[in-house]
Amino acid sequence: MNHRKISQLLQPSFQLYFACLIVFTAASAFFSLQLAAAEAVCVILLAFYNRQNSRRRRREVARYIENVTGNMEVATKDTMVNAPLPMVIFRPESGDIIWTNDRFLQLSGDREHLFDAKLSAVLPGFDTRWLMEGKNECPAEVEYAGRRFLVFGHLVRTGGRGGGGFMATTYWVDVTEYCRVRDQYQVTRPVAAVLLVDNYEDLMKNLSDNERSAILSEIDTRLDNWVAGTGSLLRRYQRERYLLIFEERYLQQFVEKKFEVLDTIHQVCNPSGINASLSIGIGKDGESFQELLQFANLSIEMALSRGGDQAVIRNKFTFEFYGGRSAETEKRTKVKSRVMANALSALLSDSSQIFVMGHKFPDMDATGAAVGICAAARKKGVPAYIIREAGANPSKPIIDRLLQQPEYHASFISAQDALLSADSRSLVVVVDTNRPEQVQAPEVLESCNRVAVIDHHRRAATYIEGAALNYHEPYASSASELVTELLQYIVEPVDLLRVEAEALLAGIVLDTKNFTMRTGGRTFEAAAFLRRSGADTGDVKRLFQNDLEGTIAKYSIIQNARLYRDSIAVAAVDHTVGRVTAAQAADELLNIVGIDCSFVLFPDGDQVIISGRSMGETNVQVILEKLGGGGNAAASGAQVPGKSLEAVAAELAQAIDQYLSEE
Repeated sequence: MNHRKISQLLQPSFQLYFACLIVFTAASAFFSLQLAAAEAVCVILLAFYNRQNSRRRRREVARYIENVTGNMEVATKDTMVNAPLPMVIFRPESGDIIWTNDRFLQLSGDREHLFDAKLSAVLPGFDTRWLMEGKNECPAEVEYAGRRFLVFGHLVRTGGRGGGGFMATTYWVDVTEYCRVRDQYQVTRPVAAVLLVDNYEDLMKNLSDNERSAILSEIDTRLDNWVAGTGSLLRRYQRERYLLIFEERYLQQFVEKKFEVLDTIHQVCNPSGINASLSIGIGKDGESFQELLQFANLSIEMALSRGGDQAVIRNKFTFEFYGGRSAETEKRTKVKSRVMANALSALLSDSSQIFVMGHKFPDMDATGAAVGICAAARKKGVPAYIIREAGANPSKPIIDRLLQQPEYHASFISAQDALLSADSRSLVVVVDTNRPEQVQAPEVLESCNRVAVIDHHRRAATYIEGAALNYHEPYASSASELVTELLQYIVEPVDLLRVEAEALLAGIVLDTKNFTMRTGGRTFEAAAFLRRSGADTGDVKRLFQNDLEGTIAKYSIIQNARLYRDSIAVAAVDHTVGRVTAAQAADELLNIVGIDCSFVLFPDGDQVIISGRSMGETNVQVILEKLGGGGNAAASGAQVPGKSLEAVAAELAQAIDQYLSEE
């Protein structure tokens, strides 16, 4: 502070000048009194003049400041009243409008004032919470008086810091033309679709050329009628495939009508009584036509891997599914099985070691399929290891029997041991699941660059990509059936151990519910091969025996079941039960007359487990997909974390209602 005063004193000013003059006048008195008197008179005159001049300048500056301030106030008021942007000032707590400028009055059509009106009456639906949250821009566009606006604003506290309310000033920027151009761009973006008659071979089998032409003509006519009025481009580029290009504005129409063309194509029937089936793969949001077609091809592959007869939409991030309710039909051929067996045999022979794993908490089907892969690897002379989780699981009876065999003493390892021993030529074989988040050891899957997938579940939005071999057949009863078919081309029946054959047969028995669900001719052929390999059906039956406690728990769950929508049994258990017991209870509920599908729910730690079963009319996989689950049409499951049993039961009821309303 002292330094500042000293510096101010040393700065040139009139006071310093007068001080110097007084000093010179005093010094002149030593030489001449007359000279000193004259100098004193001059100093006094100069001081008087300086004082008068300073007063005049202060008055001029004051008048100038008053003039500028007045002009600014006038300009400010004029700017607010005649601003090119509509403005509204209001109290956000009460919604009372304080003031609006003329631009906003023109929008509202009120030539007088809106000072006493409520904001909700003038702008219904306008949410002002963003102002109270400290934001300066409304997060959504606001539509008013037939125009669309971006709204900016700020808050000012009234009444000082100690109290009072707030006053909000908002500025409305008209973006109607921009929105129109943007919306026009969005609705006219191209969308590519691939349409596939997915049962073409069955539809055209044993038909004459005229009959084939008639059926294709009828399909073409129905497709043309479906896209009529959309300005679309529809061309058949293979015997069973069509390419469709249309604008995005029509996609929502197709979705709202639930892709009615799927049902329309079903009405086409060949002389043998086989109805046509159509799958649709749609690609949108691509940066180019090439990317759109790539998305469409991914979608059609996804539709086929989920059983066909459905529409799948692929954008930049995920898949959307529509349809897929019809019963799946067997479409595998022995040619494909032989080709896959040769490819798997080559992969096994070229590997240094093999790690086999199924889904978390593996059942008999996952373990049986894994055992089959180990048998094939043993035939090729390559060491194979099954990744085993800590704790008990539904396949414990068969694992205990396997551990008694010399060939399997060192075949079960942990995920950590697999990571330590993996190398660049290691092969990971995933069985009975195709979702990376469901495998027993995701870290092993990510660390190995050679992967084979063998699965029968319908593919979900997330699946293992980039596999060297992907044998995915949703028409098969089980993963054990698929592995057994491959084994017929790799090993001889005598090469299988009896316990291996029984493990594979147990997997088939589990997923087919003792050969009563999802069975085809290939299922019984696989079972016959296993029987020739030494599988004993009595021993397999004993693998599924329950103890008395588990049986009592199963029937306790059944007692808690309640009917929903007349033909659906839902049993919500408020305590933890065994997953196997819950699955068996869901199966047992289907034995009750009038029940078409069943769901069992129970809490398990911080998640709720759901087991769903169906006789075939209702697709439980489509229902449980809405809760993050998966499986197939007859058997599916879900794990819902972080929610109560009551909340999950309510979501399940909502998913069932939505499913039934879309039929």
